[in-house]
Amino acid sequence: MKQIAVTAALFVCLGFTCPGVAGDKPLVLDVWPGKAAEDDAGNIGAEKFFELKVAGKPYRVAGKPTKWLTNVTKPTLTVYRPAKDKDTGAAVLICPGGGYHNLAWDLEGEEVAAWLNSLGVTGILLKYRVPRRPGDVKGQPAAGPLKDAQRAVSLVRSKAKEWGIDPKRIGMIGFSAGAHLTGSAATNFDKRAYESIDAIDEVSCRPDFGILAYPDWLKLKDRDELAPGIRVSAKTPPLFFVHASDDAVSKVDNSVVMYLALKRAGVPAELHAYASGGHGFAVRQGANPCTAWTRSCADWLRDRGFLKPSLKE
Repeated sequence: MKQIAVTAALFVCLGFTCPGVAGDKPLVLDVWPGKAAEDDAGNIGAEKFFELKVAGKPYRVAGKPTKWLTNVTKPTLTVYRPAKDKDTGAAVLICPGGGYHNLAWDLEGEEVAAWLNSLGVTGILLKYRVPRRPGDVKGQPAAGPLKDAQRAVSLVRSKAKEWGIDPKRIGMIGFSAGAHLTGSAATNFDKRAYESIDAIDEVSCRPDFGILAYPDWLKLKDRDELAPGIRVSAKTPPLFFVHASDDAVSKVDNSVVMYLALKRAGVPAELHAYASGGHGFAVRQGANPCTAWTRSCADWLRDRGFLKPSLKE
C-alpha cells in the first residue's frame, strides 16, 4: 500500500514475537549472512510495529485493525508450514505492501500465510528493507527490497530438500508495493541486483509463479507502457493478477498493461478485475465480491499444477 498520512501509535519495538499462524512456532532465519547488507544507507531508527491511523482513527480492513512494521534493516524469512497431511510441497514467498515505507505485517503477511497453509502451501513471509533509502527512485524497484527478494528466492530454493518443498514450485505473492516487488523479481531474475556473495547466490532466483494483488508502478504514469524496471519476456513465470477497478491508490491499469504484455510474450497469465473493492482488501473475507479472489486464485494454482501433492521418497 502507498503511504497515507499516518499517525503511528507505537505497537511494540524490537523483540516482538508474532504468533505462529498454525501449529508449531515458525522458523525465522536471516536473508543475509552477518549484517543485512553492507550497502544499506541511512540511519532510520529502531525497527518497530505500529497501528496505522488515518485522520486520527485506526485504519481497519473488514472491520479489523492492522499491524504495520517499519525501519527494517535486517531482512528475515518467517516460515509457516501447513499441516503435514495437507502439505503439497509448494511454497510461496510473501511480500506485504506498504509503499516501500512500511510492511502490512498481519493484513498482507501473517494472514496470507494462514490462507496459503489452508491450501497445503508453505508460506514464507519476507521482511524486506523499508522505508526507502536515499537514492531510491519512486516508480522503480527499490534497491534494497529487490536484492532481498532475489536473495530470498535463492535461499528458499537452496533449502528445498531440507524443508521438503519442491524446488520447481516456489512462487511469490505480493500486495500493492509488495506486488510491484513480486513483478520486479519475476521479470529481473536473469540480472541479479547485487554481486554474488556465496553459494546460495548461485541458485536460481526465478520464482516459478507469481500472484500480484493490486500492484502499483508496473506502468508508466501517463502511458500504457511497462515501467523500465519491469522486463517481460517469454521466460517470465506465469502470473495471476487481482485488482479492483475503483482502486484510487493503485490504478487497475497497472495490472491490465502487464497482463497484456504477458499475453503478447506468450506467458500464461490470469487477470481478475472487480468492479469495486478499493485498495488493500488482502485475504480478509467480507461482503464485497472481490474477496472471492482467493478461491479463484486457488483454482488457478491447481489448474497450473502448483498444488499437486509432492512425490514422497
